[in-house]
Amino acid sequence: MTDQQTLPTTDERAERQQAPGRPARTVTPRPRLRAALRWVAAVVVFAAVGTGTAYGITLMDRTDVPGLATRSDGRWDYPELVRPPLPSGSPGPLAASNKAGAHYADLRALVLPAPRGATSDPALKGDDGWVTMKDLLAPYTEESRPDVRQMLVDNGLRHIAARGWTTPDGTHTRIYLFQFGTAAVAEDVLGRQFTGYAEPRYQVADADAYALEEPFPAARVKGVSRVDFTEAKPYGKEQLRMAYLGAGDTVAMITQTRRGGAAAIPFWQTLTLQSELLA
Repeated sequence: MTDQQTLPTTDERAERQQAPGRPARTVTPRPRLRAALRWVAAVVVFAAVGTGTAYGITLMDRTDVPGLATRSDGRWDYPELVRPPLPSGSPGPLAASNKAGAHYADLRALVLPAPRGATSDPALKGDDGWVTMKDLLAPYTEESRPDVRQMLVDNGLRHIAARGWTTPDGTHTRIYLFQFGTAAVAEDVLGRQFTGYAEPRYQVADADAYALEEPFPAARVKGVSRVDFTEAKPYGKEQLRMAYLGAGDTVAMITQTRRGGAAAIPFWQTLTLQSELLA
């Protein structure tokens, strides 16, 4: 990994998955993730329509389709993402030589930046980018907070970095990164502590019931675990979408809430990009 590595797009990962008997192609990395986001949006069209015509549309840019040149599909305009530099000689968190799965890069630089036009959440600015346990516990219900706190202390939580914002449509996003001592501890926290069979183990934002949704294939990033939940109807004034991600020694929690319902496309877009930064 170079000192500053621009993330590969989802399209590039797809191109590398060759059909049997076909020669491999060399893919030149491109600097932006916009193609990945276009592919995520395309999957929505394909899943919803499921016809040959729809398949043809998914392979085209929006400006190539009559009537779709200026209509928004719900994606947010994120800045170009660049992984922070690693200390000289340090492997990435998913490298075979990195037995502990350690993120040697600055954890604060691994938190997804806010999209353009969003208003930053002052409650998550923290002290030089680090946030406190109190900040971390804020999304959980009052009844859940003591249990979450004790669980994190018992598992040796080392660092917490976070960022939050509100977009013009009223969606409030919060992202927290929890860093533990090893990947084994982080994996246990993700798979056994934070998540249950069909709902989060600790209640968030007064959500009582969750619906199962078909995941977006493009949101899967190799080496990054993901468990996601969507609050089921009938919900209150706001709907909650949330997910836990796991990569190496770090677990991410992402929540999005919005009055009247939280949209799917920006949620999966945010999960995909945060996964790319952690991988």
